[in-house]
Amino acid sequence: MIMSKVIILGAGAAPGVPSINSGWGACNPNNPKNYRTRTSTFIEMNDTTILIDTDPDINRQLIHHHINRFDALLYTHAHADHIHGIDDMRGINRVTQKNLDFYCGVKTAKYIKHNFSYLLSKPDVVHDVVRMPSMVPNIIKANHAFKIKNLDIMPIKILGHCPESMGYIFGNSEIVYISDFKEIAESGFKHITTRPKLLVLPLTTPFGQVTHAGLDDVLKVIERINPEHAVINHMASECDYDWVNQHTPPHVEAAFDGMEIIIK
Repeated sequence: MIMSKVIILGAGAAPGVPSINSGWGACNPNNPKNYRTRTSTFIEMNDTTILIDTDPDINRQLIHHHINRFDALLYTHAHADHIHGIDDMRGINRVTQKNLDFYCGVKTAKYIKHNFSYLLSKPDVVHDVVRMPSMVPNIIKANHAFKIKNLDIMPIKILGHCPESMGYIFGNSEIVYISDFKEIAESGFKHITTRPKLLVLPLTTPFGQVTHAGLDDVLKVIERINPEHAVINHMASECDYDWVNQHTPPHVEAAFDGMEIIIK
């Protein structure tokens, strides 16, 4: 039986848990599942491996899970906690001895080009990977499907979060991955054509913020998409692991660092 696998490499929002300013906050420090590095996710599906985002903790996350190669990298948006581990991708280049393709919207690509121009290469040119990363940008648009090896991917538009942010639908809607959001564009819902086996989406704080959905909003999205299983990640110190599980339906659970989900 062909199976897919999702690894939540890090389940934390930008400050991590504990954070410099708030420590453990509302989180129980005696529960190891409340210790959270920043959010990146690894997906293995249809004989294709994908990393979503390069958070500042990506080096130790990949080492911990013995991940030293993958087929491509997807970016959701241009915030430091989702991008600034990008220099560590030189380790992937050193293993593969070839370029690493990354996919993102035009505004995210501009941010990377402005702040990390040294790592950009062309498809037919590989940098000296001892000295620097060697990465090739591929610009994608919301609602325009693309393919990486054997995996169909549909980027969808996220509203209310600044800067430009994208979610991703994998395969025939088997996996839906939503990054920081306030709302999902109506066009995004239309691309979810079958009941997902897994929905991953963020909850930065239970009460929400100007550019982040709160728990009530997240639960409404889960109810509308109606996945078999939903996982809530990207949680700040206001989100205690047990509290989130107590306030969500049985098919919804809080993520934790290193969480592995097998999809049959």
